[in-house]
Amino acid sequence: MSGHDPAAARTVRPLDASTWAAFAELCASSDGYPSGCWCIGFHEEGTAGGASCNRQRKLDRVTAGTTHAALVFEGDQCVGWCQYGPASEVVRIKNRRQYDASQDGDPPDWRIGCNYARAGHRRQGVATMALEGALQLIAAAGGGRVEGYPEPAGAVPAGFLFHGALSTFERAGFVRDRMVGKHRWVVTRTVGSAAADR
Repeated sequence: MSGHDPAAARTVRPLDASTWAAFAELCASSDGYPSGCWCIGFHEEGTAGGASCNRQRKLDRVTAGTTHAALVFEGDQCVGWCQYGPASEVVRIKNRRQYDASQDGDPPDWRIGCNYARAGHRRQGVATMALEGALQLIAAAGGGRVEGYPEPAGAVPAGFLFHGALSTFERAGFVRDRMVGKHRWVVTRTVGSAAADR
């Protein structure tokens, strides 16, 4: 007799008013590091002001539709997410000085910010599912060139791979463009429009 497979029950849903409560529970818990960030650090306003301020800023953006993420659920519990958005929305990327100095050409259409799994759910495909969900939502929004900023899993502890593991992005079809930090890579992939596939 086979055991229960949590992965079989996982679903991906966008971050919006209907999923805010589950996302907020994860951000506020010790399993949702960094709990004080509320996944606002990549937006223009950054994290200055503390956790309660960041929570309100994130909620305001969710209400306004100016923040995006693919959330992975097991039942009603959010167990991971992948933040994404237009380049104009996800602006405060890490190693920005090195990034700008080595940038050749136009900015991407989309950026991947955080790619994170709840403690106890890592190395189980949650981050991969979240990234794939984000790419599907990008395709539904018209597609385009997407950048991510992952690091090799062996170089950074799992709990600090906020931008995702390099291997996760490469399995999803991203290719290495350049390094912008000691371990951080800029990786790229072009995503087609879902409308064009119909």
